[in-house]
Amino acid sequence: MGITSVVIIAVLFAVIITAVIFIVKNIASPSKLDAVPKLIKDGKLQQAQKTTKAIITKDPRNYLAHYYLGKAYLADKKYELAYMEYKTVNMNALFNGEINEIEFRKDMGALYSRFNQDDSALKEYLLLTRLEPNNSDNNLKAAEIYEKQGNAKLAMGFYQKTIMSDKKNPKPYTAAGRLLLRAKNYKQAKQALETSVKLNPENHENYYLLGKLCKETKDLSTAVKLLEKSERDPQLKMKALIEKGTCLMMADQNDRAIDAFQRVITISKDLKSQDVLYARYFLGNCYEKARKIDKAIEQWETIFKVNAKFKDVATKLDQYKELETNDGIKEYLTSNNQGFMELCKKVAMVAFNLQCQKIEPTQYGCQMLATEEKKENWMNIKQQIFLCQFYRSTDVIEEGTVRRLVDTVKQRGYVKGIMFASSEFSHGAVAFTENRPIILVSKTQLEEHFKKISF
Repeated sequence: MGITSVVIIAVLFAVIITAVIFIVKNIASPSKLDAVPKLIKDGKLQQAQKTTKAIITKDPRNYLAHYYLGKAYLADKKYELAYMEYKTVNMNALFNGEINEIEFRKDMGALYSRFNQDDSALKEYLLLTRLEPNNSDNNLKAAEIYEKQGNAKLAMGFYQKTIMSDKKNPKPYTAAGRLLLRAKNYKQAKQALETSVKLNPENHENYYLLGKLCKETKDLSTAVKLLEKSERDPQLKMKALIEKGTCLMMADQNDRAIDAFQRVITISKDLKSQDVLYARYFLGNCYEKARKIDKAIEQWETIFKVNAKFKDVATKLDQYKELETNDGIKEYLTSNNQGFMELCKKVAMVAFNLQCQKIEPTQYGCQMLATEEKKENWMNIKQQIFLCQFYRSTDVIEEGTVRRLVDTVKQRGYVKGIMFASSEFSHGAVAFTENRPIILVSKTQLEEHFKKISF
């Protein structure tokens, strides 16, 4: 046997021995990568990260190592680092059994959602609905993203799929109720929300939504009770107080409404938040209604400094500027009920030579029955009676308000209706009065009449 043959045999023997040692070593003890899942499970996250990083340094294309590193980061709440590793896996790995695709897709969807990449998250959850058709949570996640994107139709479809596959889950009932309420489908919204309450009485969002529903359907006392229940949730407290306050305003419980809005301002940690601005706006309206105009202006001015375009505060402030120079408008808007009604009597006299026969306060101002001349028996059937309504508000008077005056005049047989306002009338309101026994006295005309009255 030659020297060359001996060398070849020796090399082959060495290779075989090395291979046998490698195989025996791997059979006897698992690779470092195989140990990583247990490290993560045992909470040894730093060790898991160190191990996988070392493997990736030697083999950057080892996507199973990237996956485990991502899971270790995820468990360690290092979400940005986890996101980078998962993205690497998502773009390169073949899901051939080494990586649990369903588990990966759930983690990937959650990471996309965390970083507001809703379209990408949605793709993951839609894929999961096919990979795992019996898991209702995937339909629920897809529905939540569709709702966030404003696609109510698809969101409702996936919420309904969730309900069909998991009738004991209260979340899709609450979400469906929320969408149905937004669509003003009150009957079905109530059914969905009440079902959710039965399944989970501790979810205060249900009480909040039911409170809003009762407000929309004018069941104000029930609305207030439900909203008070929802106040127990710190996340809903301010919104619930605002909704409750508006219910109390609608129910003419002005003092309680003021208390609700003031509480929002008191408990808020951000005085520039939308909730606080809305609370101040409605609080100003309450003060306006109570004829505490200075306090109302104070609230609107505070809003204006934060957001000059918030609702109609700029218009309100502009309209009330005249209080500084116009004694008539100031008296009309700020006097108490008794003083206001006395002023209205004078206005009716100087404007139309009408004598007051009966006057009473109303929610909008006051209402007066008047005649052209004073008689002892003013209710005589031959007496021509005028119905005068006095509105003291900065809001434009709309056609519907004028229509109601026309109906009252017609039903009760009054000769004419006269509406006085400290604001203007809409084009529709003015057009509606043509050829009808109605006179509209706008703010500009009212100011002219005030010039004939001494204050």
